[in-house]
Amino acid sequence: MTTATFGAGCFWGVEATFRQVSGVTGTAVGYAGGAVENPTYDQVCTGTSGHAEVVQVEFDPEKVSYEALLEVFWNCHDPTTPNRQGPDRGTQYRSVIFCHDDQQTVAANASKEQLQQSGRHGQDIVTAIEPAGPFYRAEAYHQQYLEKRGQASCHLP
Repeated sequence: MTTATFGAGCFWGVEATFRQVSGVTGTAVGYAGGAVENPTYDQVCTGTSGHAEVVQVEFDPEKVSYEALLEVFWNCHDPTTPNRQGPDRGTQYRSVIFCHDDQQTVAANASKEQLQQSGRHGQDIVTAIEPAGPFYRAEAYHQQYLEKRGQASCHLP
């Protein structure tokens, strides 16, 4: 199995989206990209921890490519809005790809450039592409939040 980590706004809907992808073997929501070790949801919501809400995706590369996961990522949020998705505002909702190796970094940059050149969004893509650092699993009640409530999505397109 291989790991990918994406931040695309509120992690509940992003996780639900990736859980539907064939070849994804597991997901976990959590926090990444900040300076606070083992942050809580309340700390992340203050915007001072530096963390983004993210989904860590475990996938079988024999069944789904990283490039295909990037397409899911680009399609499940607006990559042109800095620190905001839908009604959610703050640095924790930023659009970010955390890359786990050089191949992911090359693929993510190429994918971002291709999307920018396509003009599909009519604005600059603001998604950050960064090396993956520590991932801190969110509190249990956030895991598969929508699924536990019989919902398939929230405000995501």
